Amino acid sequence: MRQELITDAVLISSYINGDESSLEILIKRHKQRIYSFIYSKVYDRDIAEDIFQDTFIKVIRTLKRGKYNEEGKFLPWVMRIAHNLVIDHFRKNNRMPKFDNSGEFSIFSVLSDTSLNAEKAIIKDQVESDVRRLIEELPDDQKEVLVMRMYQDMSFKEISERTGVSINTALGRMRYALINMRKVIDKHNIILTN
Repeated sequence: MRQELITDAVLISSYINGDESSLEILIKRHKQRIYSFIYSKVYDRDIAEDIFQDTFIKVIRTLKRGKYNEEGKFLPWVMRIAHNLVIDHFRKNNRMPKFDNSGEFSIFSVLSDTSLNAEKAIIKDQVESDVRRLIEELPDDQKEVLVMRMYQDMSFKEISERTGVSINTALGRMRYALINMRKVIDKHNIILTN
């Protein structure tokens, strides 16, 4: 039977029953997708390679112990392991993942992804929940400006008119809101990831 036709579940079963080559086929089949996912978070080939290897060490240990029961959901399971190891990496190194800092409000770039699979949807919900909690920590004037700008898509001119403050004051409140959110993120070692 050609390798492409063998399902992940069959390969896992073969591997658990002693066929080492089945794992090799699984790794080759999913390497690019898993490695790309890891690299997109860490932006470092050596670290990505280490996390990729750690991911499969965890996979092998779980399979060998007979603890795998994902019923044909091998790739999402492995991606979850990789995701957790990426988070562990950032926690261990006490730094935030890199974001595309092309705009001032990059902290919210993680909320704009529309092509979501189930795993991404869960992560997106968690990130949105974390961001909402961060916003709740802000002083009311900063919270008001941030919500109008980020969630109601209002211009600073519109915010100025609605709140009765100058545009510069509205800009300042937005700036301080972002600074304060970053402080809370750093203080509590919160990881917002997409």
